[in-house]
Amino acid sequence: MMVKIIFKKMLYLIITFIGISFVTFLIISISPGKPQDMLEFSSKISYEAKQKILKLYGLDRPIHIRYIKWFLRFVRLDFGNSLKDEKPVIEKILQRLPATLMLNTLSLSIIFFGGCLLGVLSSIYKNKFLDKFISFIVFLGYSMPKYWLAILCMIFFGIKLKVLPISGLRSVNFDYLTFFEKVLDIAKHLLLPVLISAFGGLAGLTRYVRASMIEQLNSEYVRFALSKGCDTKKIVFYHSFKNVLIAVVTILGLSLPDLIGGGFIFETIFAYPGMGRLGYEAVVSRDYPLIMGISVITAFLTLLGNFLADIIYVYIDPRIKYK
Repeated sequence: MMVKIIFKKMLYLIITFIGISFVTFLIISISPGKPQDMLEFSSKISYEAKQKILKLYGLDRPIHIRYIKWFLRFVRLDFGNSLKDEKPVIEKILQRLPATLMLNTLSLSIIFFGGCLLGVLSSIYKNKFLDKFISFIVFLGYSMPKYWLAILCMIFFGIKLKVLPISGLRSVNFDYLTFFEKVLDIAKHLLLPVLISAFGGLAGLTRYVRASMIEQLNSEYVRFALSKGCDTKKIVFYHSFKNVLIAVVTILGLSLPDLIGGGFIFETIFAYPGMGRLGYEAVVSRDYPLIMGISVITAFLTLLGNFLADIIYVYIDPRIKYK
């Protein structure tokens, strides 16, 4: 049964991915600004030379022909070469992908553990000082634009206090540091991007966990267990919280696209060497192959996250069955 469910979900994932890749390719192709427009700044390139460049990269062909040729190359993991420096797109992406995965993994970890902990504490101490304080933090997370918060933190911690770096992933003298100094240096560079990118998701998950836990704690089976003298901690953290995990997994699955999409903003602000910043540079230079490569990999990671969330549903609650 489980194998059948996984097969169906993978089939839906493939079909959805093909649709997303085609729509992305179409939007990029019809959007204002073409790669040849970047050549207009050079008066030394003739019109004939520009047409030869377009023909070389196949940009003079119909959209559907270009998409089919791109997809056939994609199946072989060949995204073509960058129009900017002629380097293979897959090579440029693989250089930046680990940094983006590390940033998103740390952010999701903070969202999950922090959101669950704060939500449970807020429900246990409902309407008390701790609950009101956590609710205030959640309100800030919803109302404050993260890019604005990032700039404020950069000014305060990086420029005023000078305790945290505000750009990059490593310091200039990184190669001359000891192992523990290198770990500390990377941690300092990651602190602001990770915390700020997780702030909004943390607020959302905390709110959902609090509401769900309050509903569970007011249910009849919890009251019955308490009247029988069952351990309060076991009721809260095992029975009640276990029923909340479905909502938690749902929120985490929905948070993944926001984290990956928001990486374009955060990685550019913090000059973080990830896929988001690489995508921004590709858009500025109108590097079609690189834009397409980053877009489809981002879409794939998002679909993969949702696919894993659907599979986790079944393990968390065996009552769930997909038809």
